[in-house]
Amino acid sequence: MDLNLSDEQRLLRESAERFVAESYDADHRRKMAKDPSGFSPAVWKQFAELGWLALPIPEEFGGLGGGAVEIGILMDAFGRGLVSEPYIATVVLGAALIDTCGSTAQKQSRLPKVADGSLKLAFAHSERAARFDLAKVATVAHKTAQGWRLAGNKIAVLDGHAADEIIVSAHIHDHQGPSGRIGLFLVPAKTPSVVITDHERLGGGRACNIELSGVELPEDALLGDGSDALPAIEWAVDRAMAALGAEAVGIMQTLLDTTLEYTKIRKQFGRPLSANQVIRHRLADMAMQVDEARSMALRAALKADSPPVERARAASGAKAKIGKCARFVGEQSIQLHGGMGVTEELEVGAYFKRLVAFDTLFGGSAHHFSRHAQLGRTTVPA
Repeated sequence: MDLNLSDEQRLLRESAERFVAESYDADHRRKMAKDPSGFSPAVWKQFAELGWLALPIPEEFGGLGGGAVEIGILMDAFGRGLVSEPYIATVVLGAALIDTCGSTAQKQSRLPKVADGSLKLAFAHSERAARFDLAKVATVAHKTAQGWRLAGNKIAVLDGHAADEIIVSAHIHDHQGPSGRIGLFLVPAKTPSVVITDHERLGGGRACNIELSGVELPEDALLGDGSDALPAIEWAVDRAMAALGAEAVGIMQTLLDTTLEYTKIRKQFGRPLSANQVIRHRLADMAMQVDEARSMALRAALKADSPPVERARAASGAKAKIGKCARFVGEQSIQLHGGMGVTEELEVGAYFKRLVAFDTLFGGSAHHFSRHAQLGRTTVPA
């Protein structure tokens, strides 16, 4: 298999890394951390102009038809700058679910708006009792004469506060009672009876909890034809984990580069820290962890459109392995910077916080080691 980047992929990587290097510095990140929105609308508009919002959207809906590898290239660059724009929520999750589950009319009315930056989305699926089990959904959608009535609570909705429309998962109850199917519903963020409580995310960006108290929706709020959306949810979340893994690799590479440079200029007893053999060994261990994580992130991206079990094993394997690598690299970077590593003056701490947040999104390493093992058993003949 040829793992070299194509000319188009190299241009994407170069343009993304250049944009992030020029646009994201410590002052910008501190400003965004204090901003109620958590990101810059002006930068989001630039994302649209550069074609990044259209990257994975099919060409017939105004997109570029890119895949998970291209998303990974972009997310790696985003990690290097701790980008806080709602890319995962809107493009990787929201647009993907509409493209997979939506009707032609729903795609035509929304995907071009995602591509041009005028529509931001969020995906509300996680619930307190689910414990990262995507099949556990307590929120219900009752069929009514006018359409649907939703009731339930969602937690940890990425960038839900900034979304124009929220995709909410719920168990469908039709006129015969519980159907056993999970449906996806398009809920305008300003719908009455939708209560959004947002909060800061560790390492930058924002998330929110959403309370749905008898939310009345029209018939066409249901995404697609009402078929069970669980397979599509699992597919979208696996792709999101691959993208987040690539972002974590970009963060880890930045920590490695920053720490290496620091040990070259920081002196003790008249010699740079990098002259110490033990320090060199620790830096070498960090470099190996970064390379291992990069390999796992690429594997998850390459398997993103494989059969479900193969795709899920690659995604969970990457999430578990990258989570452990990320914690090691982050901790080593903090320690090698000494006490300065946890101060606000240095950004090492901010990068480490984002890695800690990555390890908990969509389940930590322990959860995905278990999922990976369970999926492996399903492939063994009885």
